[in-house]
Amino acid sequence: MTAARYWRKAVTKVMYYRCRSEYGGLKGNQVKRLKSLETKNQQLRRAVSDLTLETLILKEAALGNF
Repeated sequence: MTAARYWRKAVTKVMYYRCRSEYGGLKGNQVKRLKSLETKNQQLRRAVSDLTLETLILKEAALGNF
């Protein structure tokens, strides 16, 4: 799509150019897949950080430093 088509849909120039720079050569289905992978990655990172925190707490408790 051209920039003019986006602006008719009330998308700001800043938003258009930011999306264009981020998703430049990707097709619609590729962008959707990328966003779903980013969401899943965020969930996995959160799970790892929670487990790491639990492990640290258990180590401290085992040493008696609580």
